[in-house]
Amino acid sequence: MNRRNFTAAMMSALAWLGTKVHAQDNGQPQQSTGNWNAVSPTLGGKQFWADELFFHDWHIQRNVFTGHYRLLDGYNLRHAWGTFDECRTKLTEIRERRNLPPMRGRAVIVLHGLFRSPAAMYKLCRYLAEEGGYTVFNVSYPTTRGSVGDHARSLDSIIDNLDGIDEINFVGHSLGNLVVRHYLADHTQPDAGVQPDNRIKRMVMLGPPNQGTELAEALDRVGLFHVVAGSAGTQLAHDWEQLDARLATPAFEFGILAGGRGSDKGFNPWLTGDDDLVVSVADTKLPGAADFAVLPVLHSFMMNDPAVMQQTLRFLEQGHFTTAEARKPIPRDGDTELARRRR
Repeated sequence: MNRRNFTAAMMSALAWLGTKVHAQDNGQPQQSTGNWNAVSPTLGGKQFWADELFFHDWHIQRNVFTGHYRLLDGYNLRHAWGTFDECRTKLTEIRERRNLPPMRGRAVIVLHGLFRSPAAMYKLCRYLAEEGGYTVFNVSYPTTRGSVGDHARSLDSIIDNLDGIDEINFVGHSLGNLVVRHYLADHTQPDAGVQPDNRIKRMVMLGPPNQGTELAEALDRVGLFHVVAGSAGTQLAHDWEQLDARLATPAFEFGILAGGRGSDKGFNPWLTGDDDLVVSVADTKLPGAADFAVLPVLHSFMMNDPAVMQQTLRFLEQGHFTTAEARKPIPRDGDTELARRRR
């Protein structure tokens, strides 16, 4: 742990010590801060906090270690901490005092990949906002702390609290796509009348490990991946079959952009077939995709590529990456060339 993250962890611990525990209506303990709230800068700790509510640039985050919450503005200044309800009450007070307008219109929820932070998606988010006119929510979630299901529950809270938004779209990079798919599975129970939010329209998947990832499994075999990647990394590796059973295929329109050379061999000689250095093209595929394309980009940087940004926006707007005639859908019941190597 570097000095910055260690300091953030210590501050989180001090915040927890300064709280008193009380029970919510559901009986789960949360922390109440009393008079500790003061506007102050944060110390970062991106692998400690998960977004659970957005209002424009304001967001409420949960600490994955202590369970307490904090309210941040668009400059990452903390205006409150305590329970979720306390932070939401403070946000309501700020909205009324500053006469902040309600949210409305079309939104894009953007989720970064494993080991990354919202900073990795900033350029793409700005492009979607400026060129597409979307309200963009760049989600922070601690990829190395908690399972994919844990991250999906935080996403559920974000979606549930998007009051005033008329349309919701997703853009996920790598692991972020599995978080969305887990959310969809959690909310697809027709017999119980449970379904995903009906405002959801489209999704673009960037380098998604939809069939697992050969690289994660290789690293896991030498005993490295679970140490640095946490629970979600373990699920990608030797627990993939259990995770795969908890992932849904979107019922709405979705497109997949993969990175690769466009040949039989990709950027990584240790992976099978074409790849983006981290995920093989075959592993990105998912039956049901409305469009599929391979671009000459590397996994970790594809979200910043101009062609990726342009095609992402075009799919959100029109349901295809280039033209309707050039679409390359993946049939839900057809041959997807998913020749799995190990299972």
